[in-house]
Amino acid sequence: MPLSALALVIIAAFTHASWNLMAKKAADSRHFVWLYSAGTVVLWFPVILAVFLIARPVIGWPEAVALAGSAVLHTLYSMSLQRGYKVGDLSVVYPVARGTGPLVSFFGAMLVLGERPGWVAACGAFLVVAGVFLLAGGPALFKPGAERRGLHWGVITGALIACYTVWDGYAVKVLLLSPILIDYFGNLLRLLILTPRALADHPALLPEWRRYWRLALTVSVLGPLGYTLVLFAMQQAPVSHVAPARELSMMIGAWYGARLLDEGDLGRRVLAAAIIVAGVVCLALG
Repeated sequence: MPLSALALVIIAAFTHASWNLMAKKAADSRHFVWLYSAGTVVLWFPVILAVFLIARPVIGWPEAVALAGSAVLHTLYSMSLQRGYKVGDLSVVYPVARGTGPLVSFFGAMLVLGERPGWVAACGAFLVVAGVFLLAGGPALFKPGAERRGLHWGVITGALIACYTVWDGYAVKVLLLSPILIDYFGNLLRLLILTPRALADHPALLPEWRRYWRLALTVSVLGPLGYTLVLFAMQQAPVSHVAPARELSMMIGAWYGARLLDEGDLGRRVLAAAIIVAGVVCLALG
């Protein structure tokens, strides 16, 4: 991988983990997803306008269905992630969510497509499961009264990541839709989907904006920026190299939670995230 592509991937990893840190800080907000979706639609409008003026994409029924389906999946993902941050630690929910997606894809390929992955991929699956187990508390997870809600929502979020990855991959590779277009319209349609809920709770909307606007705008900038950096990296290096490397964000997220949010067990959580990263790399290589 060229050094320029590696630098982009590392910056994107910090960017992705950082906006998740902001989302965790706004875990008590009922409408944070709506707030940062609105910010994204406004702030990135000049970019999408330039895409339409320069590339002039054609949007027919297949493309419209792909965009709508992507928006629904990303809405479910965003709401699931925010729910996870409300009940669980960043250093648990984030790495589990990021690691579960490749793991679901691995078992899905075996059960649905009849694929027989090699020993490297099998080791990767074992490492992801072991890392998630350690991250969730290890043997203490089996004790009566152990807190498992963060783990549950992390797994659900990871499954949704796997779903939208496959869906968006089809839209990009088969329908030839621009990834930037998918990301922007995903935010726009997500905003429309969540607006009735936000308006029904309008007395809470303005106070939440006053309290969380800095965090929401930060996510509005960092979310699409990190995605764009990864796209540029993929132009310079093979996707098979870029995809595993970007999972460095799991270790960063675990460090953010344990150190910046005082979630504790820094060594164990970073080690567990590193094991998950190694597992994801093996899944990609295998």
